[in-house]
Amino acid sequence: MPPAHNGPTRRRFNSTVLAVVLLASASAQPFATRAEAPQQQSAPQAAAQNNSSSVTCAINAETAPPLSAPLAAARDLYRTGKFDEAITAYDAIIPNGGDDAAAAYAGLTRVYLRQKRIAEAADAAAKAVALTPNRAPAIVAQGEVLFRQGKLNEAEHAFLTPLLACNLDARAYLGLERLYIANLDFKTADKYIRQAYRLDTSDPDIRREYIDTLDGQERIDFLKKYLADQTNDDAETHRDLGILLNITEAEQKEGEHRCKLVNDVKETETKMEMLLYDSQHLRGLGLIVKVNGVGGRLMIDTGASGITIDKKIADKAGVKHIVDHEIGGIGDSAGTSGYLGYADKIQIGALEFQGCYVDVVNKRSVLDDDGLIGANVFSDYLVDLNMPDRKVKLTQLPPFPDQTAASTTAGLATSANSHRALHNRYLPPEMKDYSPIFLFGHNMLIRTYVNTTGPNLFIIDTGSWDSMIDLGLARQVSKVSLDSDTTITGLSGKVQKVYRTNSLTLRFSHFQQKRDDIAAFDLTSLSDDVETQISGLLGFTLFNMLDMKIDYRDGLVNFTYDPNRLH
Repeated sequence: MPPAHNGPTRRRFNSTVLAVVLLASASAQPFATRAEAPQQQSAPQAAAQNNSSSVTCAINAETAPPLSAPLAAARDLYRTGKFDEAITAYDAIIPNGGDDAAAAYAGLTRVYLRQKRIAEAADAAAKAVALTPNRAPAIVAQGEVLFRQGKLNEAEHAFLTPLLACNLDARAYLGLERLYIANLDFKTADKYIRQAYRLDTSDPDIRREYIDTLDGQERIDFLKKYLADQTNDDAETHRDLGILLNITEAEQKEGEHRCKLVNDVKETETKMEMLLYDSQHLRGLGLIVKVNGVGGRLMIDTGASGITIDKKIADKAGVKHIVDHEIGGIGDSAGTSGYLGYADKIQIGALEFQGCYVDVVNKRSVLDDDGLIGANVFSDYLVDLNMPDRKVKLTQLPPFPDQTAASTTAGLATSANSHRALHNRYLPPEMKDYSPIFLFGHNMLIRTYVNTTGPNLFIIDTGSWDSMIDLGLARQVSKVSLDSDTTITGLSGKVQKVYRTNSLTLRFSHFQQKRDDIAAFDLTSLSDDVETQISGLLGFTLFNMLDMKIDYRDGLVNFTYDPNRLH
């Protein structure tokens, strides 16, 4: 897909940084192993119990019954982006009652989700299920709402239920594909999107996902036809698909730019650079990165993707301009202006990559640094971010059981489905104590409990100075008060209203952290962007005390805390 916009990346706090109070056991260690929070299955475990691989019903043109003329007309209004007209058309069907009314409520659910009216979508889906509790359109619509609410296991169950009964529904397969992509079950996801497309080649939501199954001229032809059609894409999605088409056409002529590692490095260690607000206040850790030989200190940001640099460095390094685009993140304004660029060579410690895309930000003031480097740049390694020792160590990942030797490629330009054999999430025996995460684009989401509420999905984000919580969840678990002394900014400008909670406890993986208070603000725009509920961010002040190991390939993380060292 097109270059991912950076997610929550840079934050600036004008107020004095508050001391992080970590609660532990009687030994007064800052972290305690989490035992009291209930464990929840990861999606592959749930899928195994539901035997999703047994969904082998025959697919043919007669599988789904034809829609009535009014329903087909309303659906076509949705598919061509005429959302208000679609609502009117569906509303006119509902008084007729029966299966058509349930299907109309399911259609309304989809329209409301696209309009980001989540509460209304949930209400419409509930009405569909009440009318036809055992029919695919209603169950699948409810699954789509559950997915947007971050209730991923419940969504999986909803999508699987009709399919296991051979009540085939193209959007049930679509829902599973989106879920399994986030769960790094790429082989299963690929199978399901192909089945969805066989059932319905006209649904633009399915067609967009199907693009990732294609390469080369086949992808170019498909994209040209898709972009020429009238679809339900917003302006940003349509623009990004146009960028993807331009890139794919250029690579078809010039060869692919896969940011290939050109030196055979099996293991390496690189020093982290301390990034300071002033002579006494640390604000993050970074790496020296050379772009076409021009060096800069880029903040290590697990909430960002690839490499982002400011225009001054890009100009000096002779980065080739590819296409203008906004680069977005936290904030209540539009993304900052910038462009996608191309660098011949990137050097990071002992690693040298050739043929890499980079994001360039036109205004240095929005970065505060020379740029950002997402940890996913090293996604073909086991990434060890040893914050206390200020070191990044890269080692080889355990091979898949069926894996043969393959060249290593940086995580800057490749997609899950291109240029490599597809695998499902694998849990190497030596990583049995790691915790599973979801990957939505470049965002690593980990199940997190706030007090006894959860599981909620929080982003692992070393680019955020401190942990933060969504305002809606904050109001559920604590009293909140307006905080006019704290300023939070990101690549999408300033957050207009920041609040503070009372004391609460965060629980994730094997750890818990007691906080006297935490910043809270509305994360709806971020949740809308990734299309699932983001309930908070786990930030740098927390991870600065931990050795964090990330296996991007399998969606696994591990955190180690040493109470005997100075943090």
